[in-house]
Amino acid sequence: MLYMLQQFSDQIPIFNLFQYITFRTGGAIITALAFVFLFGPALIKSLRVRQGRGQPIRDDGPIRHIIEKQGTPTMGGLMILAGITMSTLLWADLSNAYVWIVLLVTVGFGMIGFYDDYLKVSRTSTRGFPGRVKLVLECLIAGIACFFLIQVGEAPFSTSLAFPFFKDLVVDMGWFFIAFGAFVMVGTGNAVNLTDGLDGLAIVPVMIATASFGLIVYLAGNAVFSDYLQLHFIKGLGEVSIFCGALLGAGLGFLWFNAPPAMIFMGDTGSLSLGGALGAIAVAAKHEIVLAIIGGLFVLETVSVIVQVVSFKLTGKRVFKMAPLHHHFEQKGWAEPTVVVRFWIISVVLALIGLATLKLR
Repeated sequence: MLYMLQQFSDQIPIFNLFQYITFRTGGAIITALAFVFLFGPALIKSLRVRQGRGQPIRDDGPIRHIIEKQGTPTMGGLMILAGITMSTLLWADLSNAYVWIVLLVTVGFGMIGFYDDYLKVSRTSTRGFPGRVKLVLECLIAGIACFFLIQVGEAPFSTSLAFPFFKDLVVDMGWFFIAFGAFVMVGTGNAVNLTDGLDGLAIVPVMIATASFGLIVYLAGNAVFSDYLQLHFIKGLGEVSIFCGALLGAGLGFLWFNAPPAMIFMGDTGSLSLGGALGAIAVAAKHEIVLAIIGGLFVLETVSVIVQVVSFKLTGKRVFKMAPLHHHFEQKGWAEPTVVVRFWIISVVLALIGLATLKLR
């Protein structure tokens, strides 16, 4: 919305700032952060009253969680979603299709997560939305988003998979790209959901990945920088940086309330929407493989669950003391802050490795 002010830069020179993506990204960060700070306490108070006993805690989880986390409200993802949406609409160029597509996935996944959280709280049970129905809806939203990404992009690159480390290695997947892209979005959404199990554990790696992809989409959407780094130029993609800034700001605001001991949990409302957003950004930027590197922590958490389930069904034995992986280390005696901070460090290292692929081509 504010982007339109640059049209009046001839009369008011300072309005010329609004044409720069970097300036508007900074504005989006500050706006989303301020929004969550201002309205977060009122939302937490309202959710605490409405939810009563708060988010149901797994009976088979660490005993400490049942004692310490009982009564903490969930659906904190609402403040993140509101901050992202408001800030993006305020600072982004609303004629840009990439912004709307990423926002569609984020809000769509958030609505699914919200209904799942609502069922859990209203039933006072850890069982919410039926898993298959949930996946079908996620695939539907992601599939629609991928279809529009193909329409917005330039053929045949819009249906292609690009490989990092190689300048010209791309594989045209044709219309199968819709299924592939949807898998990335749905997989990332659920991977972040699995990671969200400790205070502050999921939101910081999400912000690290978002900051990394904010840089990637800015470079890939800039003809000069993409040519220098030998990236595939995607016209209009740079505007997604404003969305990344809004997510980063809203995430920082949420972390203020989610830092140990958490005043609120993001719930599926937050984890599904944030994971879906990361997946959508990666697919739009043609950096799906890089997402697996930068978001490697989410991959590890997901793989730990898969390995645990497969091992138990085939042999009757568990590989980990408990899955996902962060609970395994808790059961080994690691304090919650220790697990969280060390996982943050892993996220930073993986992000640096992922960003290194921008030059190693």
